[in-house]
Amino acid sequence: MMKFLQSRLLLLPAIFLCLLAGCTQGAKLRPLPVNGIVLAYGDSLTYGTGAAENESYPAVLEQLTGHRVLNYGVPGEISADGLSRLPGVLDHEKPALLILCHGANDILRRLDRRQAADNLRAMIRLARDRGIDVVLIAVPDFTLTLTPPQFYTDVAAEFNIPVDTRSFPRILGNGSLKADYVHPNAAGYHQLAEDIAAFLKKKGAI
Repeated sequence: MMKFLQSRLLLLPAIFLCLLAGCTQGAKLRPLPVNGIVLAYGDSLTYGTGAAENESYPAVLEQLTGHRVLNYGVPGEISADGLSRLPGVLDHEKPALLILCHGANDILRRLDRRQAADNLRAMIRLARDRGIDVVLIAVPDFTLTLTPPQFYTDVAAEFNIPVDTRSFPRILGNGSLKADYVHPNAAGYHQLAEDIAAFLKKKGAI
């Protein structure tokens, strides 16, 4: 009996993670208003490093969706600095939807991942407190597996917001879609924009 109970207890963390993943997969977005602004927020992956300005994923996403998509990516930015500048951006632009893609430089610089997760939480709260929907784009660990850190899924589940954990691993795992080790090229950003557009449609935003 003791061994039976121990085996069941060992399964609890896995069951809990499955439940969290299920909540995240079921998260929905409100339909974007006709004139609703989308704010693409992050670091160089949002800015479009590795491609021309009009080839960044926000620029392509604007063409694909017909919605205005603002590019607020800052190359080299860590999540703590992203958190500091976000309130002013939200208050100035008043977007209907925030696409949050941050944490790559925290990962590359081997900064505290718990703090990176807390910074993401704080950014999501800033948006939600203003009535802004949020989509989280997970950045991979830049290793052979390109698996995103678990905190992206955990944070998304806590707030019941959609999270895309598949796009960057698939793109950065394809040499023909990369400009360098960590950045897509023009074709990669176009693929990312297509993925995000399909994701937004699936989640009810467009």
